[in-house]
Amino acid sequence: MMVAIKASAVDAFVARPQPDVFAILVYGPDAGLVSERVERLMSQTLAGSDDPFALVRLDGDELASDPGRLADEARTIALFGGRRAIRVRLGGRSIIAAVEALLEGPRPESLTVLEAGDLKKNAPVRALCEKHRNAAALPCYSDEAAVRARLIDEETAASGLLISSEARALLSAHLGPDRLAAREEVKKLCLYALGQGRIEVDDVIAVVAEAGEVGMDAAVDAAFAGRVAEVASALKALRGAGAPASAVVAFALRHALAMHRWRDEVDGGRSPRSIVEHPAAGLHFRRRDAVERALARWPLARLGDATARLAEAVAAGRKSGGAIGEASAERALLALAQEAARSGR
Repeated sequence: MMVAIKASAVDAFVARPQPDVFAILVYGPDAGLVSERVERLMSQTLAGSDDPFALVRLDGDELASDPGRLADEARTIALFGGRRAIRVRLGGRSIIAAVEALLEGPRPESLTVLEAGDLKKNAPVRALCEKHRNAAALPCYSDEAAVRARLIDEETAASGLLISSEARALLSAHLGPDRLAAREEVKKLCLYALGQGRIEVDDVIAVVAEAGEVGMDAAVDAAFAGRVAEVASALKALRGAGAPASAVVAFALRHALAMHRWRDEVDGGRSPRSIVEHPAAGLHFRRRDAVERALARWPLARLGDATARLAEAVAAGRKSGGAIGEASAERALLALAQEAARSGR
């Protein structure tokens, strides 16, 4: 049986994967959504396990040099029983030989999840996972209105809050395309409104519509420009103003996703100036020069890597929370600035 999942059916599949499937490819331009779904698959597979070795992380480029390792890891018996989960992040090298060896050999007890960026229809690993009876390919595209509404419902219900229809419409309009970043915004709003029972328009304006970007753009633009000292100073100022570093990194993730899309257009022949000045970019005039220079500094492949790392930082911050999560978020933004500084030398 071939398992090519439509984007609209992915959440249902993740909630209840087909029992014959032991290799799942999660891919798409929405790095946050990819990461969130991979994390959910990992958590479900390892639920109730106390085995610290049950989760194995592998690098795709390393597997390209040792294709037999994936099948070996997948068929290794868990030390304390139960299932194991193998998480593989695809890089720039093909791992089709490793995936073929996994799918054509004996059925493993573990679940292997392949995590990738956007893949064309004819990409070998996507084609294989869509056609093989024991594999599935899950596309992750930016949230549409219905999916954003479901996300809002999930988070408000979890916090025991209601939300007015006007507040819901305003909130949905201000959520970015990335799932993790959008969920972080809604969580922040719920925390703000906790105890009052109902979220109103004024709450959305206070937390998301206005405060979400004030001061953060300076920190993010400095990071993409490689100005490490400015990033550190901006983070300190934002912290003093009560803006958490986790929100800054979520903002950086949304910007990285936009930068990736714009750089792709630049590579296709469009001028950076026409991109930053177009109303669809939504850039304040004072940011346009900085974003134009960043587009020249960051090639498409490095933007993809940066987006994946920021998505990881957002996910890690949600998991850790508190001071640890905030410190991790600050490190992620400073690391981004340091990478930009090195590349600009």
